Amino acid sequence: MLYSTLTPAAKREKLRADLAAGSLLRFPGAFNPLSARMIQEKGFEGVYISGAVLAADLGLPDIGLTTLTEVAGRSQQISRMTDLPTLVDADTGFGEPMNVARTVQTLEDAGVAGLHIEDQVNPKRCGHLDGKQVVDTDTALKRIRAAVDARRDPNLLVMARTDIRAVDGLAAAIDRAKALVDAGADAIFPEAMGTLAEFEAIRAAVDVPILANMTEFGKSELFRVEQLADVGVNLVIFPVSLLRLAMGAAEYGLDMILADGSLTGALPRMQTRAELYSLLDYEAYNRFDSGIFNFTLSGHDG
Repeated sequence: MLYSTLTPAAKREKLRADLAAGSLLRFPGAFNPLSARMIQEKGFEGVYISGAVLAADLGLPDIGLTTLTEVAGRSQQISRMTDLPTLVDADTGFGEPMNVARTVQTLEDAGVAGLHIEDQVNPKRCGHLDGKQVVDTDTALKRIRAAVDARRDPNLLVMARTDIRAVDGLAAAIDRAKALVDAGADAIFPEAMGTLAEFEAIRAAVDVPILANMTEFGKSELFRVEQLADVGVNLVIFPVSLLRLAMGAAEYGLDMILADGSLTGALPRMQTRAELYSLLDYEAYNRFDSGIFNFTLSGHDG
């Protein structure tokens, strides 16, 4: 009932332990707190909070228009609704080193288990768009050092994302990944890798966990979880997938209203009222202090 039964500190410890165990962790992207609860119910290992999804939720493109306040607020709403660890996209840290430090502490307060800071210039753009630019190595390393120094919980996972592969090639990505680890990054997110061999090359270059981004309609092929595990990937995200599915279903329903004047034909594709009430755990609320307030669920089984 209400929020997570675990503290943020406990979820951070869990993420660290799960990564140390060596199995690949699957983090679908939640587009709202309710979808985070569904991700937990389905048995996934964690929840991803995508910057692209947060921007899209506001009706904005993913080009650095969202603010730290907006990202932190949504991160708190999602993180407190699940017992799973959450990993949030912190873009470039919303500025330079001092801004990065503030970003880390603000997101730490929001209850996330980890975050990633990237090496694009400000304002950033979606990692799978053309025309990206990255900062020089010194600036990238200062961001990560600031993030590591700013965290108060040593278990908060500070991940470094590098977009340099699309700009200067794989060799540059390997060099940048090594430097980011030396600067204190707990994990590496090599964005827009082209092949499994490229993930394998990053894996061989660093001794920290690496993340694969399996976003649809992007630069990377959609590899299966088993394929990624075989080349040593530790964590895979599906950042925008649930939002895309939900928006596709919404468009289908709106078109049906226009065409048929009714959604009767879409009922088999909908979450039922009973399924929604189960996911929301209405019964727990019903049991809570029923001497003060009570309600019935009878007549709502459809």
